[in-house]
Amino acid sequence: MLGVYNYTVLLTYIGMLTGLTGIGCAMGGRIPWALLCLLLAGLCDMFDGKIASTKKDRTPQEKRFGVQIDSLSDLICFGVLPGVTVYAAARGALYAALAAGLYVLAALIRLAWFNVDEEERQDADNGQREMYLGLPVTTAALFLPTVLGLARLLHGSLPILGTALLVVMALAFLVPFKLAKPRLPGMILMILMGCAELVIVFLGVKP
Repeated sequence: MLGVYNYTVLLTYIGMLTGLTGIGCAMGGRIPWALLCLLLAGLCDMFDGKIASTKKDRTPQEKRFGVQIDSLSDLICFGVLPGVTVYAAARGALYAALAAGLYVLAALIRLAWFNVDEEERQDADNGQREMYLGLPVTTAALFLPTVLGLARLLHGSLPILGTALLVVMALAFLVPFKLAKPRLPGMILMILMGCAELVIVFLGVKP
């Protein structure tokens, strides 16, 4: 069979299926569950690369497959899912559709560029990436649940704030500023923030 099916990509596959489930939830109007799926997909993405790196005998083809499949999964989880979630929260409003389209396009361009850059980097250096250029698409798993949850708790306009966030993030995906890759303390902080977001989402965002 085509593809890779060992443990190095298992978490990536689980994350993609979680993102796809979230898209279904959003289309059905179950926004809190869509945001939960986004958070879980972010958790999967946080650890899939570290798990893959434990296999020291990966072939060059398996490494390249890992880069490609991770970005394709990211497009579904952190590109399409956030766009559909905001579009659904705005009940199909035109402004939300335009913002979602811009957001998904920016995520697509960023991920394609990242793949090219990562392959060139790996050819020159087998070490771990230390810096990102631009905002990683995976940050949607932190920002979107926080903004949408707080919008409802503070009686703000969830569709307007969500749409504004999509536009800002779309621009940040493509602006080439340097951002350090988070280390263990940063990852722990993001997990704690994710737990807090779960409380915000399910207290503040009603179906």
